Amino acid sequence: MSNNTTQITLQVNGESRTCPQQTHLPQLLEQLGLNPRLIAVEYNGEILHRQFWSQTQMQEGDNLEIVTIVGGG
Repeated sequence: MSNNTTQITLQVNGESRTCPQQTHLPQLLEQLGLNPRLIAVEYNGEILHRQFWSQTQMQEGDNLEIVTIVGGG
C-alpha cells in the first residue's frame, strides 16, 4: 500500500470529509461506520439505487446525503 494516495474532499450530510481518491461508495460507507442495509444515499442530488453503489467512485467535490432508514412497527 503506497503512502502517496491522493485524498479528495467531499460533502457528507453537509460536513466536509476526506477519503482516498479511488474510494467507491461501499468503502466510504464502511469508513463512516454505516450499515449499508439501513441507509439510503442521495448522490449529487439523485437517489442512488443500491445496484449502482459498487460502481460509484467518489470524486472531488461530490455531495452525498445519507439517510438512515428507520423501520416502523
